[in-house]
Amino acid sequence: MCVALPGRVTELNGTKATVDFSGNIVEAEAGLVKVKVGDRVLVHAGCIIQTMSDAEADELEELFMEIEDL
Repeated sequence: MCVALPGRVTELNGTKATVDFSGNIVEAEAGLVKVKVGDRVLVHAGCIIQTMSDAEADELEELFMEIEDL
């Protein structure tokens, strides 16, 4: 099973974005969705698949933390 994770775009370089996932920095493909530095995004299989609001991203992060605690 694959899971899409929320992160924040910290840098753009062409169609590549640097995304921060709670301190884990990853390069993701940004060519599918229009993004800018500071956007909260959902990343799946190395590709940004959508932007999201801070509230949506925070809710997902909280759910993942709850799952970790199980």
